[in-house]
Amino acid sequence: MLLIHEEYQSSFDVAMKCAVECEHCAEACMGNPNMLKCARTCLDCAEICRTISTYMVRGSRFIPNLTKAYAEICTACAEECSSHDMDHCQKCAQACREAVEEYNKITAVAA
Repeated sequence: MLLIHEEYQSSFDVAMKCAVECEHCAEACMGNPNMLKCARTCLDCAEICRTISTYMVRGSRFIPNLTKAYAEICTACAEECSSHDMDHCQKCAQACREAVEEYNKITAVAA
């Protein structure tokens, strides 16, 4: 029998990967005044991915209610980062797209 939080293990892994890539991207972009929007978007996305990860560890009943909004934030981050040629931005955009896919699966199951 799986514990409640174990059903979210793969989603947790994707969320944490997204949080890490967003933090790396934000750090790399912060020194460039032209990249402040990217850095701020990445920081917002990293924060929500860490937050949903915490909910997943607890097996919170609120996860499906949050994933739709979180997918929107990750989508915005993916769009922002994919508009830049830097490798760190492209890695971040990919991690965000993976998170969106994962969050959409959770939202669809709950519907």
